[in-house]
Amino acid sequence: MFQISLQDVELPFVTAPLENLLAHAQNRLLSELVDGSHWEGALSSSSLSTATAVIALCTVDSQANRVLVQNGIDWLCRHQNADGGWGDTVLSFSNSSTTLLCRAALQMAGQPAPATRNADRWIQQYCGGPDTEKVTRAVIERYGNDRTFSVPILMACAIAGLFGENRRDNWRQVLPLPFELAAFPRRWYGFLQLPVVSYALPALIAIGYARFVHAPPAWPIRQLRRALWPRVSALLNEIQPPNGGFLEATPLTSFVAMALASAGQAQHPVVTRGISFLKTSVRPDGSWPIDTNLATWATTHAVKAMGNRLPSNIAFNIRQWLFNQQYRVRHPYTDAPPGGWAWTDLPGGVPDGDDTPGALLALHQLKTNASQPATLEAAEAGVNWLLNLQNRDGGIPTFCRGWGALPFDRSSPDLTAHTVRAWTIWEPELSAPLRARVQRQTRAAFRYLIKTQRAEGTWHPLWFGNQHHPEEANPTYGTTQVLLALQKWSEAPSDCISRATDWLINQQNADGGWGAGGSTPSTIEETALTLEALAGEPSVPQQLLDRGIAWLATATQQGTQFPPAPIGFYFAKLWYYEKLYPLIWTIAALERIKARRNHPVSATGSASS
Repeated sequence: MFQISLQDVELPFVTAPLENLLAHAQNRLLSELVDGSHWEGALSSSSLSTATAVIALCTVDSQANRVLVQNGIDWLCRHQNADGGWGDTVLSFSNSSTTLLCRAALQMAGQPAPATRNADRWIQQYCGGPDTEKVTRAVIERYGNDRTFSVPILMACAIAGLFGENRRDNWRQVLPLPFELAAFPRRWYGFLQLPVVSYALPALIAIGYARFVHAPPAWPIRQLRRALWPRVSALLNEIQPPNGGFLEATPLTSFVAMALASAGQAQHPVVTRGISFLKTSVRPDGSWPIDTNLATWATTHAVKAMGNRLPSNIAFNIRQWLFNQQYRVRHPYTDAPPGGWAWTDLPGGVPDGDDTPGALLALHQLKTNASQPATLEAAEAGVNWLLNLQNRDGGIPTFCRGWGALPFDRSSPDLTAHTVRAWTIWEPELSAPLRARVQRQTRAAFRYLIKTQRAEGTWHPLWFGNQHHPEEANPTYGTTQVLLALQKWSEAPSDCISRATDWLINQQNADGGWGAGGSTPSTIEETALTLEALAGEPSVPQQLLDRGIAWLATATQQGTQFPPAPIGFYFAKLWYYEKLYPLIWTIAALERIKARRNHPVSATGSASS
């Protein structure tokens, strides 16, 4: 097998090694196909998810669930970091959220030292002391005005008794959530400025109710809220997916189940279905992932990376599979209209502003003359869905238009860039009225992107980060995604592109790879993303790209091993990694560099669409 080191790369990287690396990676990706129709991938096991599942199972019925609880605790103890804390994944740094939840799980399961003692030491060092007030302040300060995750953490600590033996005093540390607001019409939610993000409605309801029960307010507010509970309870039951998993997410489902069970609602059908979801989604080693899978997201990215390399029968199967994932009715959870795609093929998914453009780009890649009518129909519905999602600032949010008060509901550059790429590629084939609307709103989206470029030339994404970055941000991901979009816009300001390009060039590490900038360690994911974007800029020296390819060749053992890095955020900065990311993005980068080699002027390739 071909071997290469960075010292070998003095002259332009010869074609044969690139072809070998690409062929190995493509064969590996094809071997990951499920049923010849899609990719499922595998999300990392999560200490945070495992802890929340253990707490929920204990709260509902610790005796009946004792085997699952003990297996989960054993897994947590095996993966406690050397400093006594826990990170979200086994590759993550310790953080307060996960460590507190793991400590609460140990308490619920009655686990003695040394894991408990080591966790207490970490909490004391991080929070400045073990007392309740300092712990509560540390949690709230981490998340600011966004109560989506700070309140569930404090609730789990209260349920476990970490704040003391007095139940009411425990629950006084949990910030109240106005669960009664869920009784208003769904279209009012953005106006009401709920203290949690749009996708956390189940947590608002369940945790808000539990806090109300354990630490009730004064009369007459108490009477009003109690009177509204049956209506809100029915809504919670209505929006729960049939398999019990809210968003297919273990933490959200666990928080809802433990909240209701702690408030005397252990027999609530929402709890019953939620616990069933936890039992069916546990892994053989006793852990839980942050979410069941990202099948649609992984599939659309794989299609874009592979381009025309997919066998025709597999391309046909994938196209049909993607047709089946498009939502044809209004979604009961977010009230989203038909036309969008979620990240997963499972019932807990919700259509969003990143997976929908991903599906549109993939369908454009997969369409044939025979499939054109059906594909165009699906595409127009998806394009229209995104047009209706666009915020007034021109940017694209994740789930709901107009929910800009909290971080994970705001417009974001990465979603906006992904959307304009989809709009641009489909625009010539759309009906005249839809085409005119796309042209108008695309210009607004690009104005948003230009406005949000930072002084150093970067964009920060919403759903990806880097734990080595001082702000836990990932400007490499954000900048590469926007640059891919700008390269398709004939009116893109040259200085906007040059500043982004120069920043990416200057962030190449001494080893030839890229991290999130600022000398953060190189990863396969970030190196591949950067190479794909820079390959579209003819002014970028080929030697710089060759050094990046050499680093990828070494890091992936010539395209045979693809160790992932925790760069993904899954709601409220919960870290994850996905095993297909480094593989897919490596293929996308190599395909575009290969296209650049064959067509140096346009520098276009299958992955650039």
